[in-house]
Amino acid sequence: MVATAEQWRGDGVPPDLLRSLVRSGDLVRMRRGVYATKRAVDWAGGDQARTHALRIFAVRATVGDAAVASFHSAAVLHRLDLLTPPASDAVTLTLPSARAWNRLASHGVVFHSADLPPNQLATLYNLPVTTAARTVVDLARTLPFKDAVVVADSALHAEQATKPELRQVMETCASWPGVKQARRVVAFADERAGSVLESAARVVFDEFGLDPPDLQVTIHLPRDAFLVDFYWPEHGVVAEADGLAKYTAGGDLVAQFRRDRLLRDAGYKVVHFTWRELTKTPELVITRVRQAFSARVAF
Repeated sequence: MVATAEQWRGDGVPPDLLRSLVRSGDLVRMRRGVYATKRAVDWAGGDQARTHALRIFAVRATVGDAAVASFHSAAVLHRLDLLTPPASDAVTLTLPSARAWNRLASHGVVFHSADLPPNQLATLYNLPVTTAARTVVDLARTLPFKDAVVVADSALHAEQATKPELRQVMETCASWPGVKQARRVVAFADERAGSVLESAARVVFDEFGLDPPDLQVTIHLPRDAFLVDFYWPEHGVVAEADGLAKYTAGGDLVAQFRRDRLLRDAGYKVVHFTWRELTKTPELVITRVRQAFSARVAF
């Protein structure tokens, strides 16, 4: 349970007892004048989505129960990938446009005003939240293109939204600011992108004028088959986005060296890049890919 000090008093907890419960740890301060039970905090257990849900409960205790988690907050609750996660204590809510609201104690809260159709609302952790499709469109309208592609790819990859659903949402906000970019994001989004790094790389490839690669392609060799991140079949070029999760043990790295050798022996040209290279020196990544394009194909 999460409630304001006034609400706790209404439930029979006087100020002196409330202070005692806070000192003992049975109540935990969530924000100014709002407290959660220890049981609620234990339920969150450090999980990002559950912890964020508690923060939303704390804000809604001051602004009203009709406030809906939206934009970044909705993305966190839906567990969608974000290129730039919000600050740990930041909450985003959408409020109905025709009502007056108590926006006191709003530090760290971003408010939007909109009337949300029922088919664009869901419930997560007993909280009202915009659907994944509405969340993607809202963020696609307001975020930089690369950030928007990351969240759109994530929703499609996790099968939390489909392109027809995204287009349907866009029809309901066709005159809103940013819809033109949202349409571009939805057209560019691809459910085959399997990570934030892969989504960001697709945008960088496009920005530098590379032809779109095939994604998550299985290359069959006489005795092996390998799934690769990016493949340009007309050039025989494979590109691999090397996130840390790929190499959690020494054996993983050895297997990667073996795979690269077998692909190269079969005539494929293999390019690797890291997150740091893509974000800090993208032109060098593009140069390596283009050099691979122009290198002689061995088959």
